Amino acid sequence: MKDIVNFLFEVGMLQRTPRTGFQFLGSGCESVAEHILRTLFIGYSLCKLSPGLDETKVLKLCLIHDLPEARTGDMNYVNKKYVTVNENKAVRELTETLCFGNEIKSVIAEFNERKTRESIVAHDADQLSLILQLKEYGDLGNKYSKEWIDFALLRLETDTAKGLAAIIMETDSAEWWFKDKSDWWVNANNGR
Repeated sequence: MKDIVNFLFEVGMLQRTPRTGFQFLGSGCESVAEHILRTLFIGYSLCKLSPGLDETKVLKLCLIHDLPEARTGDMNYVNKKYVTVNENKAVRELTETLCFGNEIKSVIAEFNERKTRESIVAHDADQLSLILQLKEYGDLGNKYSKEWIDFALLRLETDTAKGLAAIIMETDSAEWWFKDKSDWWVNANNGR
């Protein structure tokens, strides 16, 4: 159990590991753990929109895909031009003492190979997470977010993800909470 406890402490590092691309965007921040959370919900949603997927597998792929970043950090596209990360070593060392380590290795390999329908959907969930975040920053005035979104859109593979992305692009990110323009915003319902 000691190895599992150490693993769980390591997973906690993802809460403190920043996604580094935002330094180039000029606004925003997100931890790897925050990214994983939204990616999970997107993967769940894509499964509901795409019959026949192994939902458990998609969710596992979404949950584990960035786990090595607890050791390697998040490498954005500029960093990747100059630095090579030894993800295989990170995965090996992360999993070698865990009784379920081979499962984690297998899930990460499946995500990276992108050969199964589920891994392709998990990749799309990963990109949609970025697209949603960039759309939010664009709605708040970041002038570079649209250009970044254009590249992320090109990485989407499934028709379902592409359709979802089209709706994301036409939806104001504040609509979910600010669509009710009633007098509640003036009177705050006064306890009603």
